[in-house]
Amino acid sequence: MRKLILLIVIVFFTSSCTKKEFIIMVEQPSNNMLDKLKVEIDIDKKKVGDINLKATNITPSYITTEFLTSKEGKHILEIKLKDTVFSYQIYYPEEKYIIVSPYLEKSGKVNIGILKQKDKFVFQ
Repeated sequence: MRKLILLIVIVFFTSSCTKKEFIIMVEQPSNNMLDKLKVEIDIDKKKVGDINLKATNITPSYITTEFLTSKEGKHILEIKLKDTVFSYQIYYPEEKYIIVSPYLEKSGKVNIGILKQKDKFVFQ
């Protein structure tokens, strides 16, 4: 009987501690001026990844990164590109899937667009 109760507790505990992950897709730019730039991604002041941009002339491609989070609720997503830091509030699990799109403005300034949603992105 004790083994059965212990087994039930272990199964319940492991099922409640499921993987909590954000999926961030970084769009590769079509502008050659952004080629070979380094994008640093931080969540809650912790570095979670670096991505090197590779410009494409045909259609944008995406690099997907997944990382775990310890808790639900509000988090701070920081994207560092060149000498600029872009900061966004994200809410897990309401905004689990994120697309980050760097682009070059007419003034020559680099900017970041962001799209957040709960469900997976579907590209057609």
